[in-house]
Amino acid sequence: MEEKYALELIEKGKRIDERKFEEFRTIEINRNVIPKAEGSAEVKFGETHVIVGVKIEPGEPFPDTPNEGMLSVGAEFTPMAAPEFEPGPPGEDAIELARVVDRGIRESKCIEMEKLCIVPGEKVWCVFIDIYIISHQGNLLDCAALAALSALLSARIPKLEGEKVIRTEFQGNLPVVFKPITITVGKAANRFLLDPTFVEENILESKLTVCVMDDDKICAMQKQGGMELAIEEIEEMVDIVIAKSKEVRELVK
Repeated sequence: MEEKYALELIEKGKRIDERKFEEFRTIEINRNVIPKAEGSAEVKFGETHVIVGVKIEPGEPFPDTPNEGMLSVGAEFTPMAAPEFEPGPPGEDAIELARVVDRGIRESKCIEMEKLCIVPGEKVWCVFIDIYIISHQGNLLDCAALAALSALLSARIPKLEGEKVIRTEFQGNLPVVFKPITITVGKAANRFLLDPTFVEENILESKLTVCVMDDDKICAMQKQGGMELAIEEIEEMVDIVIAKSKEVRELVK
């Protein structure tokens, strides 16, 4: 019933929470919320709430990148976040969310991975990003991506003495050089809308997620939903993302 009402409103040029179509809910960013993590942040898009922790450990590099650090992103949809989330191993939705967040960070060259090399071919710093969904009220992906970026910006590399990691001392900040911003645009009733609520997500025909670099270049893109998008629609959605990414980037600063 609520979904039908939301769709009727969109057809009339309105939204269920009275926002404009290209308007975000209130975005809140708090860093260093997990004392024992090397970096952390919590982000809220309205009632959607995500916490991200960053752990940095020494490990062996991949054979094809012997002089670069490693990156791993995982997501956990906690049962308290939404009724449909169940305890146990990550499901398909959690795996997909982690993969899209990972792609934005990796393809943007957000982190200078070469600076995470300790001993070429033998030891590097491994960056683990853990995403925890606390409350799901729509647009998890954008919220999680922003929380991951904010956590990386707060992260510090622990001191290493021989084989011992001293987590109470730090040798410097994680070398984050770019700030990729991920924004999703949904389509419903021939209208484009940003930051859909949980109810609005259930009536979207399709949506396009775009990750934008500091210089407005696109580094990653993913389309979801059963309805196809025309080239003109994709171009319009990308223009919306580029314009709104500047607004979100100001919050990150």
